Amino acid sequence: MTTTETRAPAGTAPRATPWWRRPWVFPLGLIVTVFLVYSLPPYFGLDPAESRVPVPSGAGWYYPALVTHIGFATIAMVTCALQIWPWLRRKHPVAHRRIGRVYVFAGAIPASIAGFAIALAAPFGPVGAVSNVLLATLWFGCTVQGYRMARARRFGEHRRWMVLSFALCMSIISNRVWGVVWVIALGPQLDTTFGGSPAAMGQTIAGLTTWTGWVVPLLVAEWWVTRRRAGAGSR
Repeated sequence: MTTTETRAPAGTAPRATPWWRRPWVFPLGLIVTVFLVYSLPPYFGLDPAESRVPVPSGAGWYYPALVTHIGFATIAMVTCALQIWPWLRRKHPVAHRRIGRVYVFAGAIPASIAGFAIALAAPFGPVGAVSNVLLATLWFGCTVQGYRMARARRFGEHRRWMVLSFALCMSIISNRVWGVVWVIALGPQLDTTFGGSPAAMGQTIAGLTTWTGWVVPLLVAEWWVTRRRAGAGSR
């Protein structure tokens, strides 16, 4: 991502936009913090009975894989939020590179691999399973490609792929928002569309939530990247 600059008088160097004039910096950090504070405590005791995600019976490997995914995804979310902070990138490029390696190798890659594994046995039905498998695959692919572009010093392409990786990383938050939306939208249809079956409605909501949770942020990120590149090209 490029650093936005304010116009400066002729003959003077442009000034970078102060962090407090970027209205998304603080809210993003706050949202990530609140999400993690709410989501992580049930897993501190390593008790499957406290899991917010139902553990399938007969799959003894599922809960350890789930905790592994959550642990690495937590690292990914924290480091990813730092990586898109323009002040850190501009003022501390060495820290940006080091935190980026942590995001890639101790966050996104292991989290996506563990996420792929648990997606295959997730108790949310085949529609949700396919969505989560694709999410994990795309997160892994975008992250690896972004790292490769940085190593090749193709920083424009690096930013593009990492913006997509960021959108997929943070889609877990979008997922929660869409879950509420679909509950509100489909709840009144329990006795009609779903024939009075809470299980059928739950499977439908889970499937819709998993798909919209990452597809919508990914489309928005791609639109944003394309728009920025088009603007840079015209200039």
